[in-house]
Amino acid sequence: MPLFFIALLSAYLIGNLYIFIRGAQAVTHLPWGFKILLALLFWSTALSFIGSFLMRDLKLPVTLSHTLHTIGTGWLVFTLYMVLSLLLFDLLRLFNTPFKQGFTTSLLLTISLLGYGYYNFKNPQTKVINITINQAIAQNKQPIKAIAISDVHLGHGTGKKQLKQYVDHINNLHPDLILIAGDLIDNSVTPLYEQQMQEELSQLKAPLGIYMVPGNHEFISEIEKCIPFLEQTPIQLLRDTVVTLPNGLQLIGRDDRSNRKRLPLETLMKQSDSTKPTLLLDHQPYHLSETEKAGIDIQFSGHTHHGQIWPITLLTDYLFEQSYGYRQWGKSHIYVSSGLSLWGPPFRIGTNSEFVLFNITGK
Repeated sequence: MPLFFIALLSAYLIGNLYIFIRGAQAVTHLPWGFKILLALLFWSTALSFIGSFLMRDLKLPVTLSHTLHTIGTGWLVFTLYMVLSLLLFDLLRLFNTPFKQGFTTSLLLTISLLGYGYYNFKNPQTKVINITINQAIAQNKQPIKAIAISDVHLGHGTGKKQLKQYVDHINNLHPDLILIAGDLIDNSVTPLYEQQMQEELSQLKAPLGIYMVPGNHEFISEIEKCIPFLEQTPIQLLRDTVVTLPNGLQLIGRDDRSNRKRLPLETLMKQSDSTKPTLLLDHQPYHLSETEKAGIDIQFSGHTHHGQIWPITLLTDYLFEQSYGYRQWGKSHIYVSSGLSLWGPPFRIGTNSEFVLFNITGK
């Protein structure tokens, strides 16, 4: 994992150096003083990504911390699309098709694309999935309405104001059950306490309960610090735990893969009742054939963000056997969410933020 981050950081710095060189070529006509000012502005913005990560545990004013986080992480996507666009124009030059305004055009295209991505992120969809499972559900005169979310990433990026909008939307759907498939918390619990986000989470309402499993970011935030925060809310954290609801539906909550000592799915199934329906919460969607083999009725996962932005979507499609959406594996119904909010940059390009509404009926 450290090698991955070193490679990512190296690529990021090389990409910014490429943009800087091409930008310097585009402003040769400007006075030296103005060019120096632009250079300082460029590199302070480019390096703000590293600074925002290093300062994630500092108690800064909410507006300042949110601004630093947005600029720092947003520059990641700016770098990606600027590099791709500039490379395209440089390739045209190789084929004797020069374009004199390549840098300016790349800049305008990138800014327009980021504007669309921000709007798309701020307007999540509600996906409705109707599922009929083979097991009977007690008192199942009406389908169980379960709202499932993942990857909210509360912190400097997704703050209390955004969280209130999410909570209001969930409550307006009047769910019987609320499921959270990990990464509720981003990189630190510090901004959650600073903004008193437990107040908004405590407004969630569902008669059958609110259940959550940890994700890898709960471990990044230190799981021992996340647990006391969650205990101030109605959210019940499941870590290798089986819970049976009053209607007989069994929730199996797996600890995240970050915990290498987590129990195998086979062991958790032995703790459940094979005559009752099962719904598995597991943050990272790996080894889905084990879900089918175990006889799980429904699995809900997140983690992938479906790449969040194109062309990272192509990478997640390659890395995961199911990187997004609904698929039936034998008798098992598996849904992998693209997530409600985001890690890092506030843009959705080629993907959507989403709430998932399950209408679950038993035979």
